Amino acid sequence: MTADVSYGRLDDDDYPAYTMGRAAEMIGTTQSFLRAIGEARLITPLRSAGGHRRYSRYQLRIAARARELVDQGTPIEAACRIIVLEDQLEEAQRINAEYRRAAEAVEAVEAVEAANPPAAA
Repeated sequence: MTADVSYGRLDDDDYPAYTMGRAAEMIGTTQSFLRAIGEARLITPLRSAGGHRRYSRYQLRIAARARELVDQGTPIEAACRIIVLEDQLEEAQRINAEYRRAAEAVEAVEAVEAANPPAAA
């Protein structure tokens, strides 16, 4: 991969730009914590050609949330489940909002059609 191609991915939240050591440093945790949430399948880091774990910014946000919950006394398995449920809830709310907007658009069209019935032939 050329420098130009890599540079274009700096804004990509899913690009695995961070090594395990750097990722742990960035979120203030240990490498063993990152391995533990990987084993719990909360995040699955990509692997470099040499087999080293690489993390994306999105994965680091998830790991930081897990660290926050664990620091509050939540067992790691429970923290991982909480994060999965929070993610599912957020997705369900996003879908509901889309359905709500679509229903409102249909109601608006029906209101316009009811206010302006077609002329009888």
